[in-house]
Amino acid sequence: MSERVVAITGGHGALGQAVVEAALAQGLKVAVIDHASGHAAPDSVLEVGGVDLTDPAEAAEAIATVVAHFGRLDALLNIAGGFVWRTVEGGENEWGRMFALNLTTALNASRAALPHLKASDEGRIVNVGANGALKAASGMGAYSASKSAVHRLTEALAEELKSSSVTVNAVLPSIIDTAANRADMPDADPRAWVAPADLAATILFLASPQARAITGALLPVTGRV
Repeated sequence: MSERVVAITGGHGALGQAVVEAALAQGLKVAVIDHASGHAAPDSVLEVGGVDLTDPAEAAEAIATVVAHFGRLDALLNIAGGFVWRTVEGGENEWGRMFALNLTTALNASRAALPHLKASDEGRIVNVGANGALKAASGMGAYSASKSAVHRLTEALAEELKSSSVTVNAVLPSIIDTAANRADMPDADPRAWVAPADLAATILFLASPQARAITGALLPVTGRV
């Protein structure tokens, strides 16, 4: 088994579960940090539940729990986030909520993890942006703006860390093939979407030592959309 330790925020969501499964298959040591708690998981997975990553103190405590358990941290995979479709005129609280769920969670977790990632020979941060944030569609203003901010966070942090071992990259998926998306778009062809397992494989490559030459990348993962 690899000695590398990965912390996965939002590990109980559809994508998060796919990443956990793929990480375990690669022999990685896995910690799941999530707002939800009480989920069943393999015994080898460290569950850190009930965490509000929009609170810097809770994010720091969660990362400290991971390091105390495993003795190290090599990669942070920021998968926690949310989505809402709402027009600018019709929305009220969605902008703040989207920035909190998508940007603030990644920012707080990254800040908390950085001292430990710098201590790793091959520290990694992988964020989840959105291909839809490259050009916002109707009803996608709040979501796209928050994911665009994740892109800028990725680029800025990658530049700041170029003198260290830590790389920072983001994947930009289009529509992910989840049960929720199938329910919301019953007339679409999900075969054109991105399978969670395929996106998980891309994330874990960016989190691997083999991706050491890649930093500051915003990698589209768009299936056949």
